[in-house]
Amino acid sequence: MRSLLRAASLVLLLFASCAGAQTYPNKPIRLVVPYPPGALTDLLGRAIGERLAAALKQPVVVDNRPGAGTLVGAEAVAKSPADGYTLLMATSTTLGISPALYRKSPIDPVKDFAPVAQVGSVTFFLIANPSFPAKNVKEMIAAAKANPGKFNYASVGNGSPHQLFMEVLKKEFGLDIQHIPYKGTLAALPDLITGKVQLMFSDATVAIPNILSGRVVALGTSSAKPTTLIAGVPPIADSVPGFDWQAWQGVVAPAGTPPAILATLGAELQRIQSTPDFRALLVKFGMDPSPPNTPEQFAAIVKSDVERWAKAVAASGAAVD
Repeated sequence: MRSLLRAASLVLLLFASCAGAQTYPNKPIRLVVPYPPGALTDLLGRAIGERLAAALKQPVVVDNRPGAGTLVGAEAVAKSPADGYTLLMATSTTLGISPALYRKSPIDPVKDFAPVAQVGSVTFFLIANPSFPAKNVKEMIAAAKANPGKFNYASVGNGSPHQLFMEVLKKEFGLDIQHIPYKGTLAALPDLITGKVQLMFSDATVAIPNILSGRVVALGTSSAKPTTLIAGVPPIADSVPGFDWQAWQGVVAPAGTPPAILATLGAELQRIQSTPDFRALLVKFGMDPSPPNTPEQFAAIVKSDVERWAKAVAASGAAVD
């Protein structure tokens, strides 16, 4: 009798889940962006929200929740009902770097979220002052080894991808290059151009115009795959085999969100990703469009990256109480 009751309960739960998915969505969806208005993730989130709203016939409201290395917004989503009506614009920082950086992280990046789709990725450019005695990464490593402690590099702060990428190189080759954190790439750029600092990892939107103008020299890109954003800049992996880092952007939901709802959202995001206008927008943002991916594929990316970023954070020695 108990077996029959359990079986009946499972059937009812499955029916309720399917019925809910069939009527989804029937009210506005909240898309939490853990960055301030005007940031890249905010602009991308609004572009996605506008297109999702048109496809799903329901408003998608962007809710900016910055703070604590994006963990404020992430925690709010993790604690929301798993019904598909609260989503998070997640980044490598949100689900990779910050949980490893903060000693008391309020989220578990794998257990607390259900990945929906990766949307795009940011390739970083390693750029240098034109007077720096190197024109590629191999020469940079040689120059740093020959002049320990002489050179400085800028980043946008402790635990940022900009710092972690350089710390990975420093650790692998035993380089003595001093770290100088700034409040943003644009704050660091003038000091790089004038030679107060010699090196910096930068996102494409800042790097490419300055590379083309000759204000800085591009030594390489963080992704192992050659970038399509600008010609003539080789991957760092050409000189450092295995160096392959990008900062991705994607959409996740609270853990426990019904698979049928994740599939609905994932299918719409795949469709949006395949449109020429959205792909062109990503390029305008200095991003490489991600190939269409399923929730399961994105979940595997998140899990793998959590482990990689944790190792990079540990190598950097960065930590936040």
